[in-house]
Amino acid sequence: MTKSSAVFRVGTRASKLALVQTRETLEHFKGIFPGITFEAIPTSTPGDRDRTSDLRKSPSDFFTRDLDEAVMSGKIDCAIHSAKDMPDPLPDGLDWFWLPWREDPRDVIVVPAGKSTNDIPDKPRIGASSERRETWCRKRFPEAQLCNIRGSIEERLVQLDQGNYDIIIMAAAALIRLGLEDRISEWIPMEDMQAPDGQGILAITFKTGNERFLRLRSLFTKTVNFVGAGVGSADNCTMAGIKALQRCDACLYDLLMDHALLDYLPANALRVDTGKRCGSHSMLQVAISGLITMYARKGMRVVRLKGGDPGIFGRLAEEIEALDALHLPYKVIPGVSSLNTATSGTGMLLTRRGVSRGFCVMTPRQQNGGTGSVQKDERAKLPITFFMGVSVTEEVIRQLLEEGMPGNTPAAMVFSTGTDSETIIRGTLNDIGKKIKGDASSCAELPHDMPGLFIVGEITKFGFNKTWGALQGYRILLTCSDDLQAKASDIVTDLGGIPVKLPLIKLIPEPNAMKQIKSMDQFHWLVLTSPSSVRCFFDLFDKTGENTKVLPKIIVCGPGTERELRKYRVIPEVAPASDFGAGGLTEIAAKLVKSGQTILRLRSNKAGPDLAEFLRTLGARVTDCVLYRNDPISYDTLPEFDAVFFASASAVEVFVSQWGRKSLQGKIITAIGRPTCESLAENNLNADVVGREATVASSIETLAEKYVNEALEK
Repeated sequence: MTKSSAVFRVGTRASKLALVQTRETLEHFKGIFPGITFEAIPTSTPGDRDRTSDLRKSPSDFFTRDLDEAVMSGKIDCAIHSAKDMPDPLPDGLDWFWLPWREDPRDVIVVPAGKSTNDIPDKPRIGASSERRETWCRKRFPEAQLCNIRGSIEERLVQLDQGNYDIIIMAAAALIRLGLEDRISEWIPMEDMQAPDGQGILAITFKTGNERFLRLRSLFTKTVNFVGAGVGSADNCTMAGIKALQRCDACLYDLLMDHALLDYLPANALRVDTGKRCGSHSMLQVAISGLITMYARKGMRVVRLKGGDPGIFGRLAEEIEALDALHLPYKVIPGVSSLNTATSGTGMLLTRRGVSRGFCVMTPRQQNGGTGSVQKDERAKLPITFFMGVSVTEEVIRQLLEEGMPGNTPAAMVFSTGTDSETIIRGTLNDIGKKIKGDASSCAELPHDMPGLFIVGEITKFGFNKTWGALQGYRILLTCSDDLQAKASDIVTDLGGIPVKLPLIKLIPEPNAMKQIKSMDQFHWLVLTSPSSVRCFFDLFDKTGENTKVLPKIIVCGPGTERELRKYRVIPEVAPASDFGAGGLTEIAAKLVKSGQTILRLRSNKAGPDLAEFLRTLGARVTDCVLYRNDPISYDTLPEFDAVFFASASAVEVFVSQWGRKSLQGKIITAIGRPTCESLAENNLNADVVGREATVASSIETLAEKYVNEALEK
């Protein structure tokens, strides 16, 4: 990556804690943005200069004001804050986001050095700096004398040790970041005292509209999903909608939907009832949009769950506009609307051969709540949609123009809607026909009979912006096997890309491995070197009817394999702390494996016997068993893509055999680890991106970082 002359000036408070937090953040940034220089600029704030005022009565910007004024004036490019110190709302002209590197949010009890909680007197003097902490102290220590306390973390500890207090209540995160966790005397459970929003979290503020920081922020925000709940029963929500609910951190939902859908949410997901009902809104639209953008900037996976289909009378446009204004990524998952259930579901079909070739949909309700006209002249202004093939486009346009529709009326043709290959061609009635036929240089020629939706009207001027995420709407070809496709697709979507699913290998369990799996009690060690091997192993192991207690000690090659193993409630004996390939595994095996021990090495037919041979050099008796085969999958065509992700050497081989090396010219190649890179090299190809860790998540996140770095360095 080329060196950039860009320097970002980062403001921070001058306290030791603030400087430590900023230094840690800039170290993270240095790894992610190697071409950018980040310069820390210490600045004092009112809270630093005023060490006596009661924090309970201080202004909301007591610890942020001067820093944010410096951002607004251009003296610094951004400021790093403790998220809990930020005022709500922020001053006009400032934007923000939370960082993902977080410490424990709980509060703790700290007693004087050399003492324990057993030494706390019956009527202790307690230093607390907030009403929240004082309320907890009154419950825990009814006879306590509550005292205000001010100063830096170090100054508060000095006051405690000098005998000014018997106890002080502090944030664990501050002590941990300063390397003072040994001063923690007792942790306070979250159920006893809820931590304030943002405790243990760092945030960045920057000037609204700053293109560089909007682009930088895209790495730390996830795509907001607008999900159509369907109408009536939860059964009318799509599988894609349910999947989004199962992964979300915050769900904002309407009243007019089946609340059984909320059962799909994770137990710890935030649930927000927006109370929207026809003619009676308990929450204003601007407030709903504000919550969506707030949760998104906190790095949460947000689902906006809307009754029916979100795009039909669902005020989706206002919420999308709020995200567009802040360059925050989003995706819309359509739902089954009342239009579908009231017609297709009842037999009153909107289209019936010989009876009806189309239909008109509109609402008599105006924006202000009144009743508007539904007469002929108003209906004539509605957009028109034609279900048709390319071959009849010109005839439809001719009839519309002859009828008197202006030639500059906007129009669009949508092909393969809802698929990875969705294509939209826009124009006017005057030129859309040529563009569709391929006469325009911007469009390749289309098959004469290719079906599509031809839409005419002002609505075709609009569209969803797919460039706010870190991956900027780029099409990422995912060649991994089916069992990794869902995870890879989710990560691409979170980062604002378009996943193009094209599994090139199929994992086929090897029946002959069953003999060894039935004899697990004969082995001292089991070696598994990929998440796929874990899944295939348990597919076969479950058929034995045995309990996991019969399993020997397990060695895995990295965090991805370890996480997969834990899904089956099995914990490996050890996993490499770094070097997640064979090198890291051989290093730890050399320390653990004893001569004469028995080892079962399970692998794919492509992995090779090298690891087993190494284990034998340790004096172990190794059974090298093929657990599954990597069988190739063939396709007739290669879809359009901007970057490709190879999760295995096998996928590289299959891709090159089907489409050749030239099909990768001008594409960004992403590889999961060393074996995949070696396979690329054998085919005279180089990986443009290699994940810092040999995992799906790290590989795709590193690809996103490449796109963001290129934008920042321009």
